[in-house]
Amino acid sequence: MSAADWEAALAAFLNHLAAEKGLARNSLAAYRQDLRRLAAWAREAGPSGPARLRDADLRRFLLASAADLGPRSRARLISTLRGFSRFLVAEGLASRDPTLTLVAPRTGRKLPSVLSTPQVERLLDVPQGDEPPALRERAVLELLYGCGLRVSELCALDVGDLDRRDASLRVRGKGSKQRIVPVGVPALRAAADWLARGRPRMVGRRPSAALLLNRRGGRLSRVSVWQILKRCALAAGLGEEITPHTLRHSYATHLLEGGADLRAVQELLGHADISTTEIYTHVDRSFLIEAYRSAHPRARGRRR
Repeated sequence: MSAADWEAALAAFLNHLAAEKGLARNSLAAYRQDLRRLAAWAREAGPSGPARLRDADLRRFLLASAADLGPRSRARLISTLRGFSRFLVAEGLASRDPTLTLVAPRTGRKLPSVLSTPQVERLLDVPQGDEPPALRERAVLELLYGCGLRVSELCALDVGDLDRRDASLRVRGKGSKQRIVPVGVPALRAAADWLARGRPRMVGRRPSAALLLNRRGGRLSRVSVWQILKRCALAAGLGEEITPHTLRHSYATHLLEGGADLRAVQELLGHADISTTEIYTHVDRSFLIEAYRSAHPRARGRRR
């Protein structure tokens, strides 16, 4: 099978993921990278086409890729191969799924760091002044922590997504799924200050629907958000390891510490599976056992 044939098979699968699964652009990029790695290897040392892939071929491919990949990347690669193989079988482009015998490596739980409430307050106090960059930085930090947003969700926000009367925010999450999250008073005030006194001076000549803008009037990028956070974290004495996800994780952890229900936190974060929420919020067996003991009628029964 030629390079063009490989590209056609990969394009069909990626179109399927985008159109029918609703995967986000970043997820599609990861799938594309993994499959192009497979196609490049196959053209050099593997079978002539995707339909001819066998278990042994995939094991040789994974062995050849092992030197460049850690356990998490290897697990993601195996997941990609499984999805691609199932697609080929479902479309009648292959007669069997060669990934059935593949075993993904155990990756364990890698938990991001969490800030204490005083640390968050120090960070949020860094942006000072009424100049547009400071107003924007304050809005960025307050919305990240106050609403538990992913950085991609923050950058995708439009002005119309913020309902100041209802104190809520419409968020477009992974897979184009939307959710409504409440906005606290500090975040609402920071966003209002930015909209009134910062954004009009940055919007430039071309009107933009984006809530957060760069200096040229375009939509603020994820890289810019990371730079803002890094600069503010250093100024707050928190070091360089603080990321947008640190604030999202802190948001969820502080909610649980304050007594929020785990299912409610799941909805606020936009997680499809509650096990993901447990990982992100440091939920361990003691939390679950305490929830059981306080809620289940037989948990407090007298032992015989």
